[in-house]
Amino acid sequence: MKRNLILILCLSSFMVGAQDYYFPERNANWEEKAPKTYKINEAKLDEALTFAMENEYSGSRDLRIAILKGFEKEPFHKILGPTKKRGGPAGMILKNGYIVAQWGDVKRVDMTFSVTKSFLSTTAGLAVDHGLIKSTKDKASDYIWDGTFDGEHNSKITWEHLLQQNSAWSGALWGGKDWADRPPSEGGIDDWKFEKPKEPGTFMEYNDVRVNVLAYALTHVWRKPLPQVLKENIMDRIGASTTWRWYGYDHAWTEIDGINMKSVTGGGHSGAGLFINTEDMARFGLLFLNNGKWKNEQLISENWIRQAITPSTPNANYGYMWWLNQKGNRHWEGLSENIYYAAGFGGNFIVIDEENDMVVVTRWLEPNKIGEFMDKVNAALN
Repeated sequence: MKRNLILILCLSSFMVGAQDYYFPERNANWEEKAPKTYKINEAKLDEALTFAMENEYSGSRDLRIAILKGFEKEPFHKILGPTKKRGGPAGMILKNGYIVAQWGDVKRVDMTFSVTKSFLSTTAGLAVDHGLIKSTKDKASDYIWDGTFDGEHNSKITWEHLLQQNSAWSGALWGGKDWADRPPSEGGIDDWKFEKPKEPGTFMEYNDVRVNVLAYALTHVWRKPLPQVLKENIMDRIGASTTWRWYGYDHAWTEIDGINMKSVTGGGHSGAGLFINTEDMARFGLLFLNNGKWKNEQLISENWIRQAITPSTPNANYGYMWWLNQKGNRHWEGLSENIYYAAGFGGNFIVIDEENDMVVVTRWLEPNKIGEFMDKVNAALN
């Protein structure tokens, strides 16, 4: 009898833990809880919010200007897709799904730049979950035969290489040349253009042309536009608003099954990418905090999420288009190494803190202040 009682108590404890997260309904007012409910120091949390509001991204609110200024050293760089003037700082902090803090206009739609990459990675995960891609270790050329991955070098590239940004894919897509995207500070055009590509899987290079190659390849695997994949499998199911959009470059059309489809981008450094409000970003973060499950529905496998946040060999701070708080150049000292996050130009972040059951979203925080901001949030927990 005593053993049965212990078992019942253990199961009850597990069930309470499993049901502890709150998931907001579509169009409902997101429930809030006072920080003190979770023993969070309200005064210190207010310090963090004040810091976020006082340290707005210093670039122009006209993002067309900010983009051209930010990437002016790239040869041939120009705006190829939609842009949008941004608002001021905004953000949300969730604890167990409840709002414990928010600032700014959380319903305003803004560009997110490379935060888009974590959404793109998710469409790859869905392709694996649905059996469209057998393994991320597979060569992309086994799935895409139109010449994109032809040649001795590009034929070696796997889905994992593309997701970890260590593919060293060589070529041009939508007018963008791989070597002209974020070139090194040393040398000139001829040096960059004729440099021998590195072996796939050996060196991480942040490169939007190669990210857009992944988006193009996934569009062909799915045989439908990736915004539709994301909408049907993730965004509608987590109750996201109808206001988010995912754009490609104006001329980035590809024909599949006799239908012209837009191939989207994984960032916004030439325009395009994901335009979304803070609340919808927080919903996406909450889905990942709960290991891919929204309420009782598994939308993306936990196995995929574990894969996505596994450090890559060339860069321990990067997984499948998620940044990881591991020891390295992107480490936030003093914070949990289990934290992972999506990051985009201009201070757009979705931070997943598994140890503290928290999601933190920031918009237009000066990017080099994110570590200090997270320190202040963490100080409020202790």
